Amino acid sequence: MRLVNDRHAVKARLLKPTGDGFLLLAAQVGTWRGPLPSAVSPLAAKAREQARRLEALEVDVFQAVLRPPGEGDGLLAARGISPARYDLVVLARTDSPQTALRLRESRAYLELAATVRAASRRTHETVAANAARLGDVDHGEDHAFLFNYFYADDPETLLKVWEYTAGWFQAKTALPNSALMRPLAGEPAEYGIINHASWPSLRTFLPSLLLRPTFRSFVLANFKANGVAAQPIIYRRVR
Repeated sequence: MRLVNDRHAVKARLLKPTGDGFLLLAAQVGTWRGPLPSAVSPLAAKAREQARRLEALEVDVFQAVLRPPGEGDGLLAARGISPARYDLVVLARTDSPQTALRLRESRAYLELAATVRAASRRTHETVAANAARLGDVDHGEDHAFLFNYFYADDPETLLKVWEYTAGWFQAKTALPNSALMRPLAGEPAEYGIINHASWPSLRTFLPSLLLRPTFRSFVLANFKANGVAAQPIIYRRVR
């Protein structure tokens, strides 16, 4: 790992990972106008209705509202990976990765996935374990939720870079939580990790991304220096 502008480097304050499993279904339903998604699709309400039938500890459906600045489009193009433009996400949390694998084979999930695929331009489905966390993500409030889709050639370097950049977010945006999802062996390899987190509102963190010089000179610069593609998207929970 190469650390750029290391005077700004602070490792994230991590908690012990949980034994949770995650089943994630992400879909690109509409189009994007720069950083903004197109109008809300009726699919969100349908997906929410079907997701209620999944037997899991927690199931939520998210609709995209914004794509903040990211890094790595050139790397993705070189590897033949399409950029993440998912405007709808279904996330189920289970008591273990094995339970999540079984959930993916359930009738309720197969029906949900078929509905989403039929109405989408592209989907991404994966089962993941918890690789690291800053704190549990609270889905009880109407927060701004992050899914950041990371790719790197070296998975271990990716985790190290994430730990330092997550430390920047803790220090500069008061990031209260984060659950890092790492796909199980044999799952699709477009993303080495997917970070899920939340803030109380957009104004909690967005000014830091737009106005703090160290966001580009430290966060984005370290992604670039270490061959990491970071593709953040901000969502709201579908009620």
